[in-house]
Amino acid sequence: MTLSGTSLIGFGRASENKDFFFASSPATGAELEPRFNSATSAEVDKAVTLAAQAFPIYSYVSPAARADFLKLTATKIETAQDQLIERANLESALPLPRLRGEIARTCGQLRLFAQVVEEGSWTSPRIDHADPSRKPLPKPDVRSMLRPLGPVVVFGASNFPFAFSVAGGDTASALAVGNPVIVKAHPAHPGTSELVALAIQESVVESGFPEGVFSLLFDSGIRVGAELVQHKLVKAAAFTGSLIAGRALFNLAVNRPEPIPFYGELSSTNPLFVLPRALANFTEKIAGDLFGSFTLGAGQFCTKPGLVFLNEGQSAEQFAAFLQNKVQAATPFTLLTKGIGGAYRKELKARLGKPGLHKLAQGTPGNEGLLTCVSAAVFQTDVSSLLQNVDLAEEHFGPSTLLIAYKQKQEVLDCARNLHGQLTATVHATPEDLQEYAELIPILETKVGRIVFNAYPTGVEVCHAMVHGGPYPATTDSRTTSVGTLAINRFARPLCYQDCPHSALPPELQEDNPLGVWRLVDGEFTKRKA
Repeated sequence: MTLSGTSLIGFGRASENKDFFFASSPATGAELEPRFNSATSAEVDKAVTLAAQAFPIYSYVSPAARADFLKLTATKIETAQDQLIERANLESALPLPRLRGEIARTCGQLRLFAQVVEEGSWTSPRIDHADPSRKPLPKPDVRSMLRPLGPVVVFGASNFPFAFSVAGGDTASALAVGNPVIVKAHPAHPGTSELVALAIQESVVESGFPEGVFSLLFDSGIRVGAELVQHKLVKAAAFTGSLIAGRALFNLAVNRPEPIPFYGELSSTNPLFVLPRALANFTEKIAGDLFGSFTLGAGQFCTKPGLVFLNEGQSAEQFAAFLQNKVQAATPFTLLTKGIGGAYRKELKARLGKPGLHKLAQGTPGNEGLLTCVSAAVFQTDVSSLLQNVDLAEEHFGPSTLLIAYKQKQEVLDCARNLHGQLTATVHATPEDLQEYAELIPILETKVGRIVFNAYPTGVEVCHAMVHGGPYPATTDSRTTSVGTLAINRFARPLCYQDCPHSALPPELQEDNPLGVWRLVDGEFTKRKA
C-alpha cells in the first residue's frame, strides 16, 4: 500500500490543498514524508453525507455479513502488518514488539465483535405478546430491540496507533452495530492511520457495502474534529485524549441544536493503595512491579498508576528506597509527540516548587534539545499536602508517579473520598488488610470503572466483562466502556414495535426466531420460537 497523504472519503480520495502538515519522528524530530492534506469543510460534509446515505442500507445488512466484514478487515490488517509496524515505529517510536502486540489486540477486537454480532443477543430482543382479553383494556403486542444510531465519528488516540485509532475498539463496535464510521486521524501518526484505513476501505468494497460506510479525514488542528461533532447528520462521537480537547468537543456535542452522545475518555491518575500487611510482606516485589507499570510505554497509558498510597513506617521507607534506585538507574524515555514531551517537562518543573512535595528520584536526564526525550521521576508527599493541593492528583502523562504517606486508616479513606473519577483503582492487600480496610472498597466503587486487586492496572484485557470507563473526568459517561463487548451498546438505542405486522418485524423479533438468538419472551429468557 502506498501513502498519498489525502483523506479517504467513501471509495475515493480527497484532493491536495494548501493546508497540510507532516508527521515527525519522536526519536529524531525529523519530518516524515509524505505531506498530509487537511480535509476541507466541503470534504467533511461529503464524508458525513455519504455516511448518512449508506446508513439505511448498512444498518440492515445481515449480522453474518457484518461479522464477515469485520473478520476480513482483521485479516487485511494482519497481511499488511509489517508495513504498518514499520510506519508506526517511525511515527510513534514505540518498540516493534509493542506494536506487533497492539496489532494482535486490534485484530482480536475486530474478531471478538464479529462473534458478538453473529451470536446476536447483544440486540436485547424483548417480546411481550398481546392479550386481547385483558380487562379493562386489551394488552397490545409490544416488541423491542437495540438498533444503530447513524453516522458515528471516532477520534484516533495518540498513544495507541492501532488499538484505539482507525480500526480500534470504537470503530469496531460502531461498525458491528451497523453504523457508518468517519474517523478523524490523529496527526501524530497519519501514515499509520492511512494504511489501516486502506485496509478497511478495501474490506467495504469487497463486502459489497455502500460507499460511505467508512471514511478517514486528516487535520493537524481542531477544525475538522469540531465540524464533525457539530454536523447535523452525525449521531454520536467517541474520543480518547486530553481533558482539555475532550471537554471542548463534549461541549460542542451537547450544545448542538440536536445534542448527541459523546463518549470521551479524558483523564485518570489511577490510584494504587498498598495496605499495611501487603506492604510489609511484599515490599520490594510491589515496588519493582510498580516501576514497571508506571514506566510501561513511557508512562503513556491512560491506566498508569500516578498516585501510590503507603502506610508510614519502615516498610514504606524501604519501598521508597528500592523505587528510588530503580528510577535513578532508568535510561531516558521517548514520548509520542513534542506536545506531550513539553507538557511532561513543564509539570516536572512545576512540581519542584510545590509546598509539601519532594522529588525522591529522577532518571538519567534526557536530551534537552529533543522535547520528546525525558527521564522518569518519582515524587513524595503526605496526605495533608495532597488534600490541600488538589492539582497534585491530576494526571501527569509520562513516566512519573507520586507516593503519598498516610499515618492512619481514616486518612487514606479521606483521600479516597476526595478523588475525582478514575478509570481504575488498585488495591494491594492481604485478606486481613481487606477486612481491616473494609470501608475502602465501597468508596472506590463510587470513583472508578475497574478495581484491580494485587496486580497493576496497565493491562486492559479485551473480553466480555471488561469495563474501561469511570466517572468524570475519567470519561464523559460512566455508564459505558470503551474496551470489551459492552462497548457495542454505546452506538445503539432501544426501538419499540407495537402491534407491528409480522412481515415488517426485524428477524430478531419475529415469532420463529430465524437467527436463533436469546430473547426475553413474556419475561422468560429463551431461544425457542415465540
